[in-house]
Amino acid sequence: MNVFVLNTGSSSVKFQIITTDLDLFENDADEMVAKGLIERIGKEDAIFTLEAIGSEPVRGTESIHDHREAILKIKNWVESKETKIKGVNGWKDINAVGHRLVHGGEKFTRSVLITPEVIEKMEECSDLAPLHNPANLKGVAACSEIFPSTIPQVGVFDTAFHSTMPEESYLYSIPYEFYEKYRIRRYGFHGTSHRYVAYRYRKLTQTPREKTNIITIHLGNGSSMTAIKNGYSIFNSMGMTPVEGLIMGTRSGDIDAGIIEYLYRKGMGELPDIMNILQKKSGMLGISGISNDMRDIEKAAADGNKRAQLALKMFAFRVKKYIGACFAQMGGTDAIIFTGGIGENDVLSREMICEGLECLGIILDKNLNNQAQKGKCMRISKEESSCHIWVIPTNEELVIARDTVRVVKDAPREW
Repeated sequence: MNVFVLNTGSSSVKFQIITTDLDLFENDADEMVAKGLIERIGKEDAIFTLEAIGSEPVRGTESIHDHREAILKIKNWVESKETKIKGVNGWKDINAVGHRLVHGGEKFTRSVLITPEVIEKMEECSDLAPLHNPANLKGVAACSEIFPSTIPQVGVFDTAFHSTMPEESYLYSIPYEFYEKYRIRRYGFHGTSHRYVAYRYRKLTQTPREKTNIITIHLGNGSSMTAIKNGYSIFNSMGMTPVEGLIMGTRSGDIDAGIIEYLYRKGMGELPDIMNILQKKSGMLGISGISNDMRDIEKAAADGNKRAQLALKMFAFRVKKYIGACFAQMGGTDAIIFTGGIGENDVLSREMICEGLECLGIILDKNLNNQAQKGKCMRISKEESSCHIWVIPTNEELVIARDTVRVVKDAPREW
């Protein structure tokens, strides 16, 4: 099957075309044959990059007014005589669409075939993720217009992997009636990423799911950590929204809730203004005053910038804090896994995070850490480390493509 994997943001469309099927899963014979990104949707100078694997990317700018126009742009490119995509000779060769959907609330605990009833339930979840779900739904609506009705669409939810968290992990210590009335609770995010690297770890180490006890650490502009016990998520550092938890590029992560009232009384604006600060002006950007990009911050830190140095220390401190919490809750762990843009590529961040964790049996091999190559799975702990340290590149799109096949063919889900 050729699966069109779609990730729609408020002003962007990211896609891959992946050739996959049930008989290809076991040998990892799936193949990504095309990919692309359209940004600044709604502007006269929207930016597009479209690539058939093995060919030079097509890049440019043009006026793209909405998500429907963006997906039509991709459709026209796929059907162009100049575009040579392996196994795809036009839009007719797309067999299914897999959507990355952010928040499924308690309504969606696994991937589902998208129907009018599913769309209605997703709309009900939109107040839980007002920045993400409405944009995701625009992608669903656009595909419903552009693809024939015979092409199935499947929704894969970021929150679904964490639906196995127990009550003591997902409930907040506020009046219980708020959970009953408004479903206020921890949902967790980055589920497809944590799920993928847990799966890849099992394949690499030949560990059965029920014996998989690991901590997965997704570090990027958005960051989160998951405790996986006996193969299932029991905790994720993000909460009801993706603002809670680790320090991120522009998001604050954990703060004292009283700070919000304090900022309001200090005249920092209304609630939306303050939330905008916590989501878009905080985190590594807010601390360093330089950038939300770890590369810029590390360069400034190396040049002696004190706030950049502080940002790096705070980032590592928060991750270590959560490693300790997960370690204690799980009664120990067999491995910690770094993934995401920072987790996979940033040697210094991994070193700073692992420093001082020898008491937990987490002993980094600095030489191996320096040798970790982009896109490669690699163990970077010393032989005497009782808790192994891995770098495993994530592949959320592959999870979406495979789940799309499973749903369409009504096959059992592989965690």
